[in-house]
Amino acid sequence: MASQAFVIVGAGLAGAKAAEALRGGFDGQLTLIGEEGHLPYERPPLSKDYLAGKAERDSVFVHDQAWYRQQEIGLRLGRQVAAIDRAARRVLLDDGTGLPYDKLLIATGSGPRRLANASGIHYLRTIDDSDRLRDILATGSHLAVIGGGWIGLEVAAAARQAGLQVTVLENLELPLLRVLGPEMAQVFADLHRSQGVSLRLGVRVEGISGSGGTATGMRLGDGTRIEADAIVAGIGAMPRIGLAADAGLEVTDGIVTTAALRTSDPDIFAAGDVASAYHPLLGRHIRVEHWANALKQPAVAAAAMLGQDVRYEDLPYFYTDQYDLGMEYLGDVRDGYDQVVVRGDVEGREFIAFWLKDSRVLAGMNVNVWGVTDSIKNLIRSGHPVTAEAIADASTPLDDLAAG
Repeated sequence: MASQAFVIVGAGLAGAKAAEALRGGFDGQLTLIGEEGHLPYERPPLSKDYLAGKAERDSVFVHDQAWYRQQEIGLRLGRQVAAIDRAARRVLLDDGTGLPYDKLLIATGSGPRRLANASGIHYLRTIDDSDRLRDILATGSHLAVIGGGWIGLEVAAAARQAGLQVTVLENLELPLLRVLGPEMAQVFADLHRSQGVSLRLGVRVEGISGSGGTATGMRLGDGTRIEADAIVAGIGAMPRIGLAADAGLEVTDGIVTTAALRTSDPDIFAAGDVASAYHPLLGRHIRVEHWANALKQPAVAAAAMLGQDVRYEDLPYFYTDQYDLGMEYLGDVRDGYDQVVVRGDVEGREFIAFWLKDSRVLAGMNVNVWGVTDSIKNLIRSGHPVTAEAIADASTPLDDLAAG
């Protein structure tokens, strides 16, 4: 394969890990293209330790400059891919140059949903965004957050721990309602209120006001006005599928791929936030906007690009750290569930929650309980029926339930 050329579009975590995996078996020309001028970096610290000032800037980068030189990976940073010419197997860059490819990986990730007709709002997607928010946390007194999802709540936690007054506005009845359901969403509502966050639920933002290019006020649907030093919007993300769609690849909620992360073009692959990949265990396509996918999918995509028979079968996983609460979540409940069963102390925030459907575990969330993710994963994968009484009983090992 020394005479072949592989190209990766997207220089985030997924792109960097794909380059790393390919260099384990590919000695041809390898180019990594990214819109930002920074080396590839990890995004979770941007709303966690880096934002809170607990991690240094260098700690977020996947590799340093020397590593890319040593691995003979061509970096094209600060460049956009304008188009993919599938017939000629070339990517065309915004500076007019073109790069041939034998295999292409699209790892363009996702971008924040933006509020319509609102300027001066802060978003958190890039390291530069995080730097701006760090300055606000260091100098501000009141931060308003629109959206009670993971990003919004993590920013709220960092701001409260920095001593700012924080208001979170969410149009649903609870934060994280669509992700966790009402039973566990209430845990996070209670957590933030216990830390002094003004949590405004079931509200709608009607207008934004500001000065000096920064949004500093909001008018709600009920006429209430909220004033703040700055406003952050964390209202979700959209997969960056435009390049793939323009190239004629199959797209829905993401770039549609097989379990091997191959798109509708056999020479083009997708990984990370942008991939809507077929999941063998779930029996459907799924797109996951979390760090674990960007970390692990690229190794499978790289192996498939090298002609190996592989499938990505990891269960969806995400985690969060807010105040003194640390949590890991495994599984998927987008098709619905019958009940949530808890093992442990919810009020003390030290428990495991299980989502069940037809007496089978679909997902599990461990809160301040560690070393159990493998057991939860095995229980979900086993598909064995369980009773609510057995799974709530801490004296019954989870591995015994997985064994049936």
